[in-house]
Parts: sequence; structure tokens; C-alpha cells
Amino acid sequence: MDNSLHASMVPSLNISGLSVDFSKSGKNVESAQVRVGKLHAPVGRGEGKTLQQVFPSPIKLSIGDSFSLRVRWYKISAINWAAYEDIDLDTADIFRWFGASEEPGTREYNTAHKKFTVVLELSRNTETEQAEQSVPSSSEHLELQPTTDEIIRICPRFRILVIGNTGVGKSSLINRAFGVENATSSNIMPGEATIDHEFISKQNDRFVLHDSKGFEPGGKHNFDIVQDFINRRGKMPNLKDQLHAVWICFEIPRVGGRLLETATEAFLTLKRDGKLGKIPLVVVLTKYDELIKQVNYSLDDSSLKGLSKDDVNKLIKNKADTELQDICFEPLKKFAGLDIPYAVVSTKENYEEMMVYLIQMTEKRVREHVSTEASAMTSIAQRVDPHLNIQESIRVGKRRYWKALASSTAFQNRRMRDCLNVLHTDIVTVWNFCDPHHYLYSSEFRTLMVNMVDKLDDGPIADPNKTIAVGLPMVGTIAGIVSALSGPAAPIVVPIAAGVVLALWVYDVYQTTHAVLRRFMCYIIDLTLVLRTLYLLSENQELSRRAIKLAVASYLASPNSGDVHTQIQEYDRGLKPLEHADRDTLDKIAELMESNNIDIGAEAISKLRAQIAAVGLFPDEPWEDKKV
Repeated sequence: MDNSLHASMVPSLNISGLSVDFSKSGKNVESAQVRVGKLHAPVGRGEGKTLQQVFPSPIKLSIGDSFSLRVRWYKISAINWAAYEDIDLDTADIFRWFGASEEPGTREYNTAHKKFTVVLELSRNTETEQAEQSVPSSSEHLELQPTTDEIIRICPRFRILVIGNTGVGKSSLINRAFGVENATSSNIMPGEATIDHEFISKQNDRFVLHDSKGFEPGGKHNFDIVQDFINRRGKMPNLKDQLHAVWICFEIPRVGGRLLETATEAFLTLKRDGKLGKIPLVVVLTKYDELIKQVNYSLDDSSLKGLSKDDVNKLIKNKADTELQDICFEPLKKFAGLDIPYAVVSTKENYEEMMVYLIQMTEKRVREHVSTEASAMTSIAQRVDPHLNIQESIRVGKRRYWKALASSTAFQNRRMRDCLNVLHTDIVTVWNFCDPHHYLYSSEFRTLMVNMVDKLDDGPIADPNKTIAVGLPMVGTIAGIVSALSGPAAPIVVPIAAGVVLALWVYDVYQTTHAVLRRFMCYIIDLTLVLRTLYLLSENQELSRRAIKLAVASYLASPNSGDVHTQIQEYDRGLKPLEHADRDTLDKIAELMESNNIDIGAEAISKLRAQIAAVGLFPDEPWEDKKV
């Protein structure tokens, strides 16, 4: 029989597992991503020089799908350079092989690419085969695609140019803004890197940095280099290759000092006059903490008599702001005009609000002058403002899946599990935690979240007439819970164990009902607020299962979770017919996410993290303690 006929006998296959042996490649491989059509799924490290992944929800492979592996590896040198290698898999050959095989059940397909060996665990997709026989339209069988996949395809990284002389604090600024270490060339290879070089951090690969020294007094060479680079990038056809923002950094000068050199004045004038294109430019005034110290030292002790500590701090800040006006803001207004924003920052503790303002200003300018995809990647790449992550989750949700939860045609004929998975992927991707083991995408964490939703069906949890105070009181509640749970004595026991069987409704086909809508709303909001709690606990460190369990346990033990579920129940009881509920539902999700967000300042975050500093020092632990 002809091989093409064998292929046609197998309408679709399930990929339940995948492994890659790179022991002969000599490359420092870290992870991979399997790509089937528009579906992307992570593949983590196995034992030794292997990558290995089991897919609890098998990936469907159809005869016409594109199929590839993107392998991520690092070249070990003075700085770790991220590199990728795509392994294209021949879908037609896989189907011919499977159709010709007489072995029953799951079968292993082996193939080689250069010095990589790939093994797939395959089985016949009988559910899809039956569905294809009963539903003639093939368009309904396309995989649900996370909205973030399309955003990342168009703009995989936030691309930023940072300009500034050595010593102004560029490295600290980038490290703090994007939650990384040693992001810039100045600390690693002084004099060797050029402005065209792309710096990508292993700790956060959602941004790419271009680094440039500032403009020397009387010098024109670097001025021309920067101007040429900005113009070249502005002409590139693809958004992913264009610059999305420029930060030009200056250290706040001492009283009597000069902020801007002649070349810098000329550069700002070019931007003001529109000769550098649409690229957003933000002036960053660094080391505000040093200015505060200078003002403090200059105060006359006699002028402080009778003042409280708060009054003294207010006096110092007012004097510092007056000096900023004279030595920084007035020169900037002259050459930058009103259209070039500026931000005053310090990377020291207790100045986080300044970093938040810089990020918010940058994201706003990117959204207004570049594109929504670039602004989305700005929000995803940054790691100083969790509120921006929540706002971006809402924006991503509005694009496709959230805006029609009550009557979504995208979810018709889908299992609830698959619908929840695509919502889960979008939200987790937006938060961009340092999660090299993909714990937040794991079946165990997804199970935790699904089973948390089950509490919604148990009836009212909190008094609907008594809403908890969110903010500092909520932080105190979480701090107490965390302090009690985070000690080293025993593993953290999550109230809803990850190892239990998923609720039966997860295997049902999506239906337009009040119960389904409640569960979807609950899943979205609970997941977002758990990740918000995890942000408070993780402080941009590599995630462990222990930290994730601690965030889940803290959220569940707080009044916050019960209040959210009660508000969803109350909303559902007063909801008009579902066919008219989509707009109201989207607004309600955004309202509950915003109203239950823990909106706190830098000082409160510092105090909370001081209480849980030891959490990261403990060994990791399994999702479920078998002894419990």
C-alpha cells in the first residue's frame, strides 16, 4: 500500500511525551519549546544531557500541522549568550510511519537532527477522529491559541537602548527594572561591545538591551553612532527588530554642576524637533538617594529643633525637589521641551515608587507611539510594577477570550480543561516570573487552581455585605500567614492538594451556563491574585514549588479569596440572561481584579519581604508531601 494512504488512515495523533538527547552535541542546552501549528509548549531538563517532558493533556498533531522544536542553549563565555536552534520535524513522515506500524497503543517515533536525537510518544487520537466524522467543518479543530502566542510572535522582546556614561548607574537601573543581574556590557566587557550588540539575560529573556556610552564634551563620534543606530532601527520592517524605547541617563549633579553637555543638548533638540522618528525617549535622572544625602548633610541642626522625623524627611524632600527644579528640570525644558518626559529614580530600597513611575511612563509612551504588541512586551518584561501585569492581563483578555466568556464561539465543542488551559497560559505568560522549570505551567499547578475553583460551588464563603480592606491591612494578614507557614520545620501543605483527581466538570464540553461562567471568572481572578501574592514573595528570584505553594496557601488562608468567591456568586445571582452578559462580565472581572489587588507602597513591601527573607534559603519540596 502507498505510504500516503497509510498517512490518511490516521486523521490525528496524540503526543503524550517527548525527549531530546543532546549528549553528542557539545552544546549547553537549557530547555526547548515544542511547536505544533500555533500551539507552543515548554520542554524542560531531564536527567543528564537530555530534555524530557510528559504532557498530561496530550498535544494533538494533525496531518497538515507544522511541527518543530526550538532548542535554547547558551554559549559559556564572559557573559552567557542565549542562542536558539530550530529542529523541523516531518509531519508527513510521522503519519506514514504510524500508519504503517502494526503495534497497538502508544508507540515511540525516533528521529535525528545533526547531533540531537528526538523521541516522540505517539498514540491515535480517537476522540478527534470521532469528532471529525460527526462535524464536517475542519476549522473547529484548530488548537486553541493563547493570545500571548500571537503577541510574542510579532514582538518576542521589548527592545531598549540605554545611553549614559560610566558611573551614572545604568547597570543598577536595568538590573532593577527587569529583575536581572549583570545586564549591561559595562560590567563585563568594557570597550568591547558595540551599540548593535544584543544583550539578552538568562534570567529574563523578554527584553533585549542595546548599551551605549553617553556624549562626551566636545565629542561627535558617539553622537553620530547613536543617531545612525536609531535611524537604522526605525527603518526596519518588522516590529521585533525596531527600537521600542530609549532611556538617556544622567546622574543628578551637585549644586552648581552642569546637567547637559553640548552634544546632549543637540541630541535632545533633535528628538524635540522630530528628527529621530517616533521612538519614545525618556530622560532618566539617577541617584536621587545621593541628592537626599547631600541635602541632609547641608541642613543646619538648629533649623530641625522641635520637628518630628516625618517633618524632617518632608523638609529634606522639599529642598531636594527645589534643587532638582533648578539644576535639572529647567535645562531639560529648554532643550527637551514638554514632549520628552523625564523620571527621577534611585535603585536603593524605599524608592521603588520612582522605578514604577519610570516603567509606567515608558509603557504609556510605547503604547501611544509604537504599537500595542510592543507595549504589551514592555509590561511583560518589566519586574517592578505588578499592577502593570494585572492591567496587561486585562488587555490581553479583552483581545479574545475574556470578552465573550458567557457566549464564546471559540470555546464551542471544547473540553473545559482545554479552555482553562489557554486562559491559564495567557495570564502566567504576562507575569513573566523567573520560572526555568516551568512550574507555573505544570499540570500540578493547574490542578491546584482548578480545585480552588471547586470551592465556589460550596456556597457563600464570606459575608457579602462586609468587604475586606485591601492594602496595608491585607499585607499584614498575608505577612502573618507567611510567617506561620514559611518556617523550615515541615513542608507546606496546600489546602487543595495537587495530587488529587481533577473535578469531573473539567472534562465536560463547554456550555453557555451560569455555572460555567462562574467557574471561568473564578479561575481568572484567583490565578491573578495568587500570582500577585507570589510576586510579593519571590522578589524576582528563581521560582520553587515551595514558594508557589506558599503563595497559594497564603491566598487561600486570607479573607481575600473568600471575598472574591462571594462577590462572584452575588454577581451571578443578579446577572441578566447570558446572551447579553459578555460586556458586563468583562467589566466585572476587571473590577474584581482591580478592587482585590494588594495595592501597597515600597515600604510595606520591604517590611513584608523582611519577614519572609528566609523562604528562598530552604530546599525545594514536592507538590504534595506523601507523609501528610
